[in-house]
Amino acid sequence: MDSNSLSLLLLLLLGHLIGDFLLQSQAWVRSKESRHYLSPAVYLHSGVHGLLALVALLASAQAALPTLAAVVAISVTHLAIDIAKSYAPPQARYFLLDQALHIGVLLVVWALLVESPAWLAELGGWLLHPAPLLVALGYLLVLRPTSILIALIMRRWSRQVDTSGMLADAGARIGMLERFLVLTFVLADQLVPIGFLLAAKSVLRFGELREDRDRKLTEYVLLGTMLSFALTLCLGILIRRALAAL
Repeated sequence: MDSNSLSLLLLLLLGHLIGDFLLQSQAWVRSKESRHYLSPAVYLHSGVHGLLALVALLASAQAALPTLAAVVAISVTHLAIDIAKSYAPPQARYFLLDQALHIGVLLVVWALLVESPAWLAELGGWLLHPAPLLVALGYLLVLRPTSILIALIMRRWSRQVDTSGMLADAGARIGMLERFLVLTFVLADQLVPIGFLLAAKSVLRFGELREDRDRKLTEYVLLGTMLSFALTLCLGILIRRALAAL
């Protein structure tokens, strides 16, 4: 991939971020959420993205006809995606889906504009290599499947503790995040941050024990934490050994 092609991609992504998060006011967001396709803001917003895409394409010295077609495609698809999103509830999953669709459009437009798409074949070959597939498998395992396994193991103690004062599903989400970080540190051969992560969580639990005197709950959370860390560390070490053997 040459530097001009990469610059075009970065300019398109930069324009998207500027249009979505810097040049869009909260008044526009509320108008889109309440009036949907009847809101003038949704059309103004898509126009802003079209102008930003035009600036990015002209800056990269694209030909006139492909530039015009690309600007129209980006603006129209952004309009359609935003109208569809305006009917969705304000949840993280829909925000991520919205951004993924916008970025996917930009990637498709960029791939059609670059002169040599040979990098696509190279990227596809790399993604199908055992190493990235193994890493992806590891990250998937430490998320939902490991949460289910830990919940099953901890079931014998879960009825002995009072979790009424805790946020619903917060513990599971925290566990997923910490396992994601631990696996990342193991694969990057950076074990020191894992110690800091475990120490920070232990300090928080000590504060709760001192204030609430709930030893059972503290021991329950500490046991779940150690189990989560142990499973992730073992899996990370196995993946690293497998990667070294490839």
